[in-house]
Amino acid sequence: MADFREIVASQKPVLIDFFAEWCGPCKTLAPILTQVAKEMGGQVKVIKIDIDKNPILAQKLNVRSVPTLAIYKEEILLWRQSGVVPKSQLIKALRAFI
Repeated sequence: MADFREIVASQKPVLIDFFAEWCGPCKTLAPILTQVAKEMGGQVKVIKIDIDKNPILAQKLNVRSVPTLAIYKEEILLWRQSGVVPKSQLIKALRAFI
């Protein structure tokens, strides 16, 4: 949990993808996240967290379905949505917090 706090304490927005290896929609979302990271450059951090490898964190954050996306900045949850989100919507959400 301390590592997670360090990650989300960033002054830049941090987009977190809570995913699972067995999740089909998560595989659909992966290239979208790669494009978002590339397009947003150094303005944001994009991080993937496997809920099966981090079950305590997933439970503590109330992640009940995958994929779940969340944007944090300075340890504050600013935005959260489950399911596959289009690239344009993700970029719009991130830009609101830069």
